[in-house]
Amino acid sequence: MLGQLETPVMAQDDSETLSENVFRRIQAAIVQGDIAPGSKISEPELARTYGISRGPLREAIHRLEGQRLLVRVPHVGARVVSLSHAELLELYEIRESLEGMACRLAAERMTLEEIDELRRVLETHERDAAFQAGVGYYQQEGDFDFHYRIIQGSGNRTLTQMLCGELYQLVRMYRIQFSTTPNRPRQAFAEHHRILDAIADRDGELAELLMRRHIGASKRNIARHFQDSAATERGES
Repeated sequence: MLGQLETPVMAQDDSETLSENVFRRIQAAIVQGDIAPGSKISEPELARTYGISRGPLREAIHRLEGQRLLVRVPHVGARVVSLSHAELLELYEIRESLEGMACRLAAERMTLEEIDELRRVLETHERDAAFQAGVGYYQQEGDFDFHYRIIQGSGNRTLTQMLCGELYQLVRMYRIQFSTTPNRPRQAFAEHHRILDAIADRDGELAELLMRRHIGASKRNIARHFQDSAATERGES
C-alpha cells in the first residue's frame, strides 16, 4: 500500500511540524489515489514509512478523520473513505446547493481585483496542455482551484469553512477519481468562463444557476459511471 511513499519525514525539533508534514503527505496520497479507497491504515507501518513516532502520526490521522478522508471502523481501525454511489450523489447535491449559493454571493461581493485574478487563473489553465488534456485540471487546489476562489470570494465564513475546510479534500479526491470522463475537462472550461462572466456582470442569479448546472453535470457523469460499472459486472455490453 505504501511502497511509493517510503521517504521518511526529515527529523525536526517541533513535533507539531512533523505532524503537519506527515498529515500533508498522507492527505495527498489519499486524495490522488496512491492509497486506495477502503485501504486499512496501519499506524506501525506508517510510523516506519515516515520515520516518526506514533504521537505526531496519530495527530495527523485525527485531522484526516476530521476531513472525512479517513473513517474509524469499530474493531478494525482507520480506513480510507470509500463512498457508496448514494453517498457520493449526496455529496454532490450538497455541493450543488452550497456552491451555487457561494457563486451568487461572489457575484455580489468579489472585488474587481479578485475577479481579474480569477480570470487569470482560467487563462493559466488554458495555456497548459496538461489541463486541456484533463491531466492537471482536477488536481489543482487552493488559489489555483477555480471553485476554491469563488467560495473564498463569497465572503461567507461559515460557507467557506464547510466547502474549503471540512469537505474540500474529500471533494477533490472524487474529482480526481472521475477525471477520466471523456471531454469533461473541455466542457468544464467553457462552463467556468460562463460562470465567471456572470460574476463579472454582477448577475448573482445567473451565476448561481450556472454553477448548479456545472456541478449537476458532474453529478450525472458520476451516475453514468456507476451505471456503466454495474452493467460491466453483469456482463452487459
